[in-house]
Amino acid sequence: MPSLADVVDLLHAWYPPGTADSWDAVGLVAGDPAAEVGRVMFAVDPTVEVAREAVEWGADLLVVHHPLFLRPVSSVAATTPKGRTLHALTQGGCALLAAHTNADQAVSGVSESLALALGLTDLAPIRPAPAAPLDKVVTFVPTADADVVRAALQEAGAGRIGDYDAASFTVTGEGRFRPLDGADPAIGCVGRLEVVDEARIEVVAPRARRTAVVRALLAAHPYEEPAFDVLPLADPGLERTGTGRIGTVEATTLEGFAARVAAALPATAHGVRVAGDRDRPVRRVAVCGGAGDFLLDELAGSDVDAFVTSDLRHHRAGEFLEHGGPALVDVAHWAAEWTWLPVVEARLREATGDRVVTRVSTRCTDPWTFRP
Repeated sequence: MPSLADVVDLLHAWYPPGTADSWDAVGLVAGDPAAEVGRVMFAVDPTVEVAREAVEWGADLLVVHHPLFLRPVSSVAATTPKGRTLHALTQGGCALLAAHTNADQAVSGVSESLALALGLTDLAPIRPAPAAPLDKVVTFVPTADADVVRAALQEAGAGRIGDYDAASFTVTGEGRFRPLDGADPAIGCVGRLEVVDEARIEVVAPRARRTAVVRALLAAHPYEEPAFDVLPLADPGLERTGTGRIGTVEATTLEGFAARVAAALPATAHGVRVAGDRDRPVRRVAVCGGAGDFLLDELAGSDVDAFVTSDLRHHRAGEFLEHGGPALVDVAHWAAEWTWLPVVEARLREATGDRVVTRVSTRCTDPWTFRP
C-alpha cells in the first residue's frame, strides 16, 4: 500500500496548495505521513457524521473539500463540534486532508466537474488564473560571441517555453558606438566610431530569475557596457485553470436547462431556484462551484445566457437581473461541489490501481434539511 505521504503528494500535484486563496486552510490536517493508506473516502464536509462514516468503513484517509479549521479555534476538545470530528478520525486511525480553493480552480477541479456534470463543452475559466510572470530579455552581442551569451542565458534559467528549453530568437544587424575617455573597449579605440556586426538575442525568462539572468548576461558578454532590455510580458489570459467555467450546451430554453441541472445534481431540500424568463434561449453557460456572486459583475456584460452557482443573495440577484444579465440558477452549495468527488476518486483510483480502495460519501451534509 502507498504511504499517506504518497497519496498527499498525488493530491497536491493535482490541486497544488500554493494555488489556494491566502485566507484558506488546505492540505493535510491530521495523520502520520509514514502510515500506510489502503482506503480513502471522499466527502464535501468534515462533519462528525462523515468522520464516523469514514471510520466505520475503515478509511485510512478522509479527503474533504471544506476545511475543518477554516477559522481559528482555541480548543479541539471532544466537547466541541470540530473537536468531536477530529477525535473521531484520530481515534479511528483516519487521516484528514482538505482541498478547497486549490481544488476549485484546478483542471478536474470543482467548477470543472460541475460544468461537465451539466453537459458543458468547450470549457474555459471565467477568470483565468494568472500565468507565471515572465520577462523578455534582449541583448546585442558581436556575432562571434552569440553562442556563448545564449548558453549563459540558458544556464541562468532563461529560454524555457513549456516543454522546450534553449529557446531564443536571433537576428543580425549593425551596432555602432564610440568609446569615450576612460573606456576600456573590447572592440575599437577611444574616440573613434566603431561599426560591429551584432546579433540581437531574445529570450524569455521567469521573472523570479530576472536578476540571475541579467547577471549571467553581463558576465558572459564581451563588452564593457552591454546594451540590454528587460521587458515584462503581459499575461495573455490563456491559463486552463482559474475561477469558474464557461462552456456551451445544446440549444435549449432556461426551463429545459434548469430541468437538466436538477436531474444532474444530488437531491437536496434546497433544490434548484431559477431567476429569469423560462423561455429564454440558453446556449452559453457559466458555472461556479460554491458561492459565486462575486463573479456577477464580470458576467453582467458577457455573452453568457445562464449562470449556475450557489448562495446568491436577494439584493445582488435582483440588481443583476435589472441590468439585463444572464439568467440565474441557484443550486445547493453541497450538491454543486459534490460533483467533484467522483472525479477526484477516479483520478486516485487510476493512479494507485488496486492498491487503494476508494469510496464517495453520499451523505447529504447540506445544512437545509427540509421544506414544510
